[in-house]
Amino acid sequence: MHSGKSYRVKEFLLWTRRNIYWLILIGFIPVALFDLLKVHWIAIPWTVVALLGTATAFIVGFKNTQTYNRTWEARQIWGGIVNSSRSWGTMAKNVIPDPAIEKELIYRHFAWLTALRYQLRDARSWETVSKPYNQEYKRFYKVPEQETSLEEELIKYMSEPEMAFILGKKNRATQLLALQAETLRRAFDAKQIDSYQYLEMQRVLNEFFEHQGKSERIKNFPYPRQFASINTFFIRLFCFLLPFGMLLEFQKLNDYVEGPMKGYMVWLVVPFSVLISWVYTTLEQVGESTENPFEGSANDVPISQISRTIEIDLREMLGETDLPPALTPVNNIVL
Repeated sequence: MHSGKSYRVKEFLLWTRRNIYWLILIGFIPVALFDLLKVHWIAIPWTVVALLGTATAFIVGFKNTQTYNRTWEARQIWGGIVNSSRSWGTMAKNVIPDPAIEKELIYRHFAWLTALRYQLRDARSWETVSKPYNQEYKRFYKVPEQETSLEEELIKYMSEPEMAFILGKKNRATQLLALQAETLRRAFDAKQIDSYQYLEMQRVLNEFFEHQGKSERIKNFPYPRQFASINTFFIRLFCFLLPFGMLLEFQKLNDYVEGPMKGYMVWLVVPFSVLISWVYTTLEQVGESTENPFEGSANDVPISQISRTIEIDLREMLGETDLPPALTPVNNIVL
């Protein structure tokens, strides 16, 4: 997540410069053919390009709205995890009479947060963080889940036998919640909590299951490929045809100008077609960068920072003073 006021123009140009290179080439070739080789038949009516541009703008706007909704939903889910975690910590502290079980329940919750965020950072074939322009931008920030292994993190919160058991499972976060439920059942059987307390804590566990399931749904179901594909096709077609549609329009300007540019106005097609096409391709890239809010890109939901905030809050509930530091932005990026 970008935590600054805004991205700088320099950052956008760096991030999208590969598009600018091929847009310059697409703009230059038609003008060279039209003006230098006098191949005038390649010019197409501007109306055709304008209609295509309008349709493309609608599709780009639709995609960006939907991908933003995916990211915003992910942020809402993790906001719910924050609230449910605080409820869990409060219940564990005030309901469970045994300090050892209280700490076990809270520390295992840290393990659940850790396992879940590592699962959400696993790569999927449709994710875009591996594309060259995103990989290049990753030098400006760090993804915590790629800096340390899951084992190194889990050992902070659980015993080695329990960690070995969890690491042998496919969905580790689910199994950790199952262990929490088992601990609650044992406490209930031992008369350490009554039926009402047991049901209330089980209800919060069910909330964690729901939050996890919603996160997994966003992670494992991509923005529909048919919409993503047609968006890309339309934008590339529009960018290709745009300079052809601008040739006659800029050629007409020679009748109204004097001075050194007279007779060469058609060459302005290159910068103006690049500028207009860059707007469309950048909007596509921005929408693409918000499709998958857990992939490890600069625009992700900051699940690592949220998890650390929860850990600090719950450790303070336990009365601990040796707290881990809060995660702070690096170059205005925090994950």
